[in-house]
Amino acid sequence: MLTAIPSPEQSVWWLGPFPLRGYALSILVGIFAAMWITSLRMRARGGTGQEIYDIAVPTIVLGIVGGRIYHVVSSPWPYFGPEGNLADAVKIWEGGLGIWGAVALGAVGAWWGARRHGYSFLDIADALMPGLLVAQALGRWGNWFNNELYGGPSDAPWAVQIHEMSGGEAVRDAAGDAVVLGTFQPTFLYEALWCLLVAVAILLVDRRFRLARGQVVGLYLMGYTLGRFFIEIMRTDPAQMVFGQRINVWVSIAVFLLGAAIWWWRRRVGDLPARGAAERHTPATA
Repeated sequence: MLTAIPSPEQSVWWLGPFPLRGYALSILVGIFAAMWITSLRMRARGGTGQEIYDIAVPTIVLGIVGGRIYHVVSSPWPYFGPEGNLADAVKIWEGGLGIWGAVALGAVGAWWGARRHGYSFLDIADALMPGLLVAQALGRWGNWFNNELYGGPSDAPWAVQIHEMSGGEAVRDAAGDAVVLGTFQPTFLYEALWCLLVAVAILLVDRRFRLARGQVVGLYLMGYTLGRFFIEIMRTDPAQMVFGQRINVWVSIAVFLLGAAIWWWRRRVGDLPARGAAERHTPATA
């Protein structure tokens, strides 16, 4: 009988001189999944499916840069603390991307790419949201590889076993066994499952109702942050505290309200996507 979810004792594998990191692999798989899903949705909306690939480079590059900046700012101790190392701030491959920095700068990259190719930014953004949630779900398994981002101690059957890690490997005791810190709430798993649930909900709502451009973006922001608010409260890893709460608790509230405002605004505008509106060289609407 399973008494806890096991975690890897190793997060880095070497192919000769080249490291293969579980965290980086999870992020890459998520990116490719998001692009594939978005391509399918663009074709279903009258586009060619090529749109997401045309804007991929600026979207991904700025998304990763933004995610890293947000992580460093919201969790500064490993880089600016008394024992911190500022050089580690650029080591993205070791883990540490903040979703809101990734979404913010990634959106700038997507907007620039869409404008450059003559696409509707909102059409692509709406098509992207379910795929982005799937990417987030897959990316959270990078935290599992790294034995990180968990909640308080737990003896539930679905608790995750966490090892003491150093240099991408579990620390060993005198007998050569991996040192286990205990079993904890798997907040990374909760978030992954929540992201998949919200992705399915968005697909169902988008299929059932004819939404205005941008309303799916509002749904994404509200749906994701609703779960992230409660999951963030459960987490025990170090974080910036604001008025007694983790900074991402407040960010979740702010982004939820932003999503509600976007949903309401786009509904009032009533900008319904027309068949073929996403095709190449059609005028951008936003």
